[in-house]
Amino acid sequence: MLMFRSSLHSNNAIPDEYRKIAKNLFTPEGAETKGPGPKAALEFAGSLGIGADYQRFLNVNKDAGREMDELLEHFRNNLDLLIQKTWVEKTDEARKERLIDDVPDFVTRIKQGNYQQALEEFGVILDELAYLFFGTQSTREDFAEYTFRIDAQMGLFWCYGSQLGNLKEMYKDSDLNDESLWALLLLGICYLTNF
Repeated sequence: MLMFRSSLHSNNAIPDEYRKIAKNLFTPEGAETKGPGPKAALEFAGSLGIGADYQRFLNVNKDAGREMDELLEHFRNNLDLLIQKTWVEKTDEARKERLIDDVPDFVTRIKQGNYQQALEEFGVILDELAYLFFGTQSTREDFAEYTFRIDAQMGLFWCYGSQLGNLKEMYKDSDLNDESLWALLLLGICYLTNF
């Protein structure tokens, strides 16, 4: 997985405004709560181009049923389509199929409210998705720079994805409450739903 924290500070391809937004999401300064704060998450969502959708779903009761089920169904369908439409070498077909099989369990974890486990699984899903999209380039240290050159929002998204695996190192489990975990999950869900 890309070591975002080190590349965040030394990478000249990442514009300063995006560097600050990403840093604030994962290491908010002066936050009242430990872990990613809602203001930083909203700013990050706006930079990804999903601010309105993100804010709408952030305020939806996750147990409300229909609206959340529709979001997760759209997410699942779009992610499945992205995975299936990705061209890979024959040697990577099994990897692609495993990823397709992992998505329903991930969605189930969200519906169960198990956000900690869902977030850990999402980090793995995004690593695999990056590999399917970009091949071995996704495992290189300059992956953030590479994706920012393609598109700034896409680069910011992959920086986000690279950090999900580092959350346990950054925060104690008690620092990440369900609200913070859901806010982080929803960023990726909204982005991939609209990708």
